Amino acid sequence: MAQAAFGKSGETDPVRDRAAVDLAHLARHTLGNRSLEREVLRLFVTQAEMVLARLDNAQHAMVIQEQAHTIKGSARGIGAWKVALAAEALQNDAASDTESALIVLRKAIEEANAFIIDLLGE
Repeated sequence: MAQAAFGKSGETDPVRDRAAVDLAHLARHTLGNRSLEREVLRLFVTQAEMVLARLDNAQHAMVIQEQAHTIKGSARGIGAWKVALAAEALQNDAASDTESALIVLRKAIEEANAFIIDLLGE
């Protein structure tokens, strides 16, 4: 398991080792406005849950790609890099390896949402 966290060069994977949400990135995008940060994080949690529900019911690759693209952009906005990478992988593989890519995305979203809910104290 420890080996899985290392790349070919023996260094740790910077995305894997990050917090679920890059709070410094979020602060830059909200100009340090704490109230706005909290609102954006709440919106992300709600949107992520809606996207997962839509992905669970998706029958076509185009719908999967659209939903993955949507959550990728939102994740990048708040600095949820693991979610963004997982969404991008799903978006790129929507026609082939959807099941495993969706599992990875779901796990990343659950981790980010748990982090956010804990951070917000809700």
